[in-house]
Amino acid sequence: MIISSNLGVKLVVPTAECKLSQNSPLVNYALKGLERCWLPEHRRWSHIYHLDGRSSPNESVPNSDVFYTLNVLLGMSRVAEIPSGIDVPEIFRRNVLLLTRLPVRKYAFGMALWTAAELGLPIPESVKCELRAILGDESGWRSFRAQDLGMLLTGIVAQARLGDNEWVRYARPLYLFLKERFHSESGLFFDAPFAFRRRFSSFAAQTYLSIACYQYGEFAGDASALVMADTCVRNLIALQGPQGEWPWFFDAQSGRVIDFYEVYSVHQYGMAPALLEWAERFGRRGSRDALVKGFNWVFGHNQLGRAMLVPELNLTLRSQVRKGESTTKAPRVLRALKNAWLGNGERLIDGADVEVRLECRSYELGWILWSFGRRIDLQELTHNYAFGGA
Repeated sequence: MIISSNLGVKLVVPTAECKLSQNSPLVNYALKGLERCWLPEHRRWSHIYHLDGRSSPNESVPNSDVFYTLNVLLGMSRVAEIPSGIDVPEIFRRNVLLLTRLPVRKYAFGMALWTAAELGLPIPESVKCELRAILGDESGWRSFRAQDLGMLLTGIVAQARLGDNEWVRYARPLYLFLKERFHSESGLFFDAPFAFRRRFSSFAAQTYLSIACYQYGEFAGDASALVMADTCVRNLIALQGPQGEWPWFFDAQSGRVIDFYEVYSVHQYGMAPALLEWAERFGRRGSRDALVKGFNWVFGHNQLGRAMLVPELNLTLRSQVRKGESTTKAPRVLRALKNAWLGNGERLIDGADVEVRLECRSYELGWILWSFGRRIDLQELTHNYAFGGA
């Protein structure tokens, strides 16, 4: 498809067909949004699509682009009809090879394992060599953050389900490391295995480690992993905000919210639904209601009373953030330290002091594809009129 930018420049992008009959309106919305995030010269999706009116909205950060692209391709594995202009195997190979050439985090290799397994694609030998080095150096695991460990374990289990047993010998040691060093008595997960910083843990940390525990527990028949995941989900549901907000920052040691902000759209429509899909499968009470309530936040059931969608571009607004904190993390860090030290719990603030972050990231749309590409039971979300549904 050829589209014209607001500068009159014609760009060739992978195109979604006018009607992809097997896809829900929500999935097609995300696919069309991804067209705008496409970087044709690099054959990948961008780090940020800015929504502040600048003339060149796509911002590329190569190591982030590559990880986000793998995340998008993971989502593509659940899409019934992929637009004809997207050559999934070629895009995967081109980008996965860059993992050994760019300064990426360890979790990018976990995403490569997971994505390759879901798509049934081979992992290049150079990437396998790097993975062997990462997984074989148990002393190096001490530097893992929650996202590193969660994605590596999830990717290993996904490969094992596919029938590739090269990595399966690492699954149990990684799980035992998770159980010993990342699981808190509060029921939440720490962000790191050691040091004071570990107790300050994000919603993303809870999501990735819980999914890993569900995956491993089901695969290995290990009830302790399923119990840990279920306990975390139960606690997260109890901490969900009054309008479905998923808090961003926790004190994992005490199990308290220490900062609700930023409230990220991707958690509401993508990552929480990915986790709650597992929770529903294992019978966690309230998980479906929490999913729907969280998604409705995106439709405008939030403290700003505004939809977090940009329908003319098929994109989403990244987050709701405290005013004055969109370009600095310092106040959030100080607030988290103060709340942890004083034992305070955190609540939502007045909406007058909240603003919207005007950007969209491609991986966010990828999580929509993953979480809703195969769901046919939530038509109030997937076929909502906001996405062109009935």
